[in-house]
Amino acid sequence: MSPFPPAASAAGPHETNAMAVVLRMKRTGRKNRPSYRISATNSRNARDGRTLETLGHYDPASPVEALRLKLDPERIRYWLDQGAQPSETVASILRKQKIQRTLPAPKERDRSGRKKPSKAKLHREARKKSMAAAKTERRQARLAARRAAAKAAAPAEGGPASA
Repeated sequence: MSPFPPAASAAGPHETNAMAVVLRMKRTGRKNRPSYRISATNSRNARDGRTLETLGHYDPASPVEALRLKLDPERIRYWLDQGAQPSETVASILRKQKIQRTLPAPKERDRSGRKKPSKAKLHREARKKSMAAAKTERRQARLAARRAAAKAAAPAEGGPASA
């Protein structure tokens, strides 16, 4: 990234080229008889304001089923692939029409570096082995001392009993 601030555009010094695009419904029609245009627009624009592109029409009150919803699925997929976020209502319509974002095929990642343990892991394993060896050594010393004490006590007890 450049250490210099971005140059001021013709739109203004505080506006950047990146914008949050949303797919939303723009209300049209007369009073008590709404119809909608489904459009791609900048999220900062008003609901019925300027749009980037009209992607279809939705007329919920249309008596003819075929005229109720008209969409351009190819352009909708394009905007979804560009990162546009659909509103809840538009998302519901797209789900019903089975229009969704085209997901790229997952790339096969090179994970060869994961086979080699890190220096910290090697150090941890070496320390673990040395601690386990020291613990085994202490246990064997404890057992040898116990056996020696039991052997020393056995002839003292066994002597008068066998005589």
